[in-house]
Amino acid sequence: MEIAHILRSELNGFSVGDYLPSEARLAERFGVNRHTLRRAVDELVREGRVLRHKGRGTCVLAQHIVYPVDASSAYSKTLTSMGFRSEAVLLGRQHRLATPDETRGLALADDSRVIEIKTLRLLDDQPISLITHCFSDRYEQVLHGYEGGSLRLHMEKNEIRLKRVSTLIGARVPTPVEAIQLLMPRHAPVLTIRTISADPAGTAVELSRSVTRADRFTYHITSGEQHEQ
Repeated sequence: MEIAHILRSELNGFSVGDYLPSEARLAERFGVNRHTLRRAVDELVREGRVLRHKGRGTCVLAQHIVYPVDASSAYSKTLTSMGFRSEAVLLGRQHRLATPDETRGLALADDSRVIEIKTLRLLDDQPISLITHCFSDRYEQVLHGYEGGSLRLHMEKNEIRLKRVSTLIGARVPTPVEAIQLLMPRHAPVLTIRTISADPAGTAVELSRSVTRADRFTYHITSGEQHEQ
């Protein structure tokens, strides 16, 4: 634990993506065997501060961001204002039948279809969130030209302004695919966020589900009570 404490205090001297010295070198430095050194590094892995890459070493990860959640918060705009380079990469889109949850959340008729858009959010070129956006298929023409970037801004350019009206926050472990996409340990938790956004008339337009690295994000509810629709 003493070795872990020292290594933890030294992480600020590394940049995100840097690799720690090899375990052999660290064991020699601290005068312990490699098993003891590995247990110390395990503490940092469990905390989400570093990640082992097989055959390459132990990589330094970025640390927590406090993200304010309120009715007007928009992911890309908020993070850019905090000084981060925010990028949304389009992973795919499809038309499909709405799930019961989407039918209720978007006030759709039974057997309605939705447009599903999946994006990967990057902060300073590091993956942070996977987001699944669902819209009624009546927005097909508006969404046709979307090829990446802020979906909220894309909607605003098409004169559709949205605000958050419902937010549910949970936690779980990532799936193997999610862990690979987010470059994170398989055992570390992710935050799950289900959000409904509405237009100024109060009509639900978007239901999104995000999977966010819990080692990077803390959500701060800044104002008002938010209720499930």
